[in-house]
Amino acid sequence: MKIICIGRNYAAHIAELENEKPKDPIIFLKPDTSILLKKNPFFIPEFSNDVHHEVELLVKIKKIGKHIDRKFAHKYYDEIGLGIDFTARDLQQELKSKGHPWEKAKAFDGAAVVGAFLDKEQFDSVDDINFSLKKNGNTVQDGNSSLMLWKIDELIEYISKYFTLKIGDIIFTGTPAGVGAISPNDLLTGFIEDREMFSIKVK
Repeated sequence: MKIICIGRNYAAHIAELENEKPKDPIIFLKPDTSILLKKNPFFIPEFSNDVHHEVELLVKIKKIGKHIDRKFAHKYYDEIGLGIDFTARDLQQELKSKGHPWEKAKAFDGAAVVGAFLDKEQFDSVDDINFSLKKNGNTVQDGNSSLMLWKIDELIEYISKYFTLKIGDIIFTGTPAGVGAISPNDLLTGFIEDREMFSIKVK
């Protein structure tokens, strides 16, 4: 399986990082080794002093597809989940300034939290899902899938032009505003609507 991540999919997040709005979705990949093992804490890596949380809705692919038309995209997933794309922001900025790829800042071991999944039929629309992240009990990120620049079915259409989607692949659909640094002993708890999807201790 592979993890396909979308960058800059919420206008407010683009603004907070002072980035340019992209013409097309920004895609990067994480290896399966980046998935934080269940019930494990997240250890801040020794190569970064500025790791940020980025909470995101996840989509789990259920069948193989290539060049998927948007009107058929809904047939390729049944489950919506929640996760965190951990980012070593200091390392990312250093690599970007040199024009280098920044997988080291995004795809390191443990950098992908994959929480629980819910059947998409629980929602009236996948384009209107509330989700949030609490740090030590305080809400730090609050988003809704209606605010995505590219909605889920659009993303599946676009991604499948370049990558064959396979059973078990996970799409990280982008993060809303409110990203920020984490510290040892932080507790990160993610919610879809009012349902807890994960709880991660930072070490």
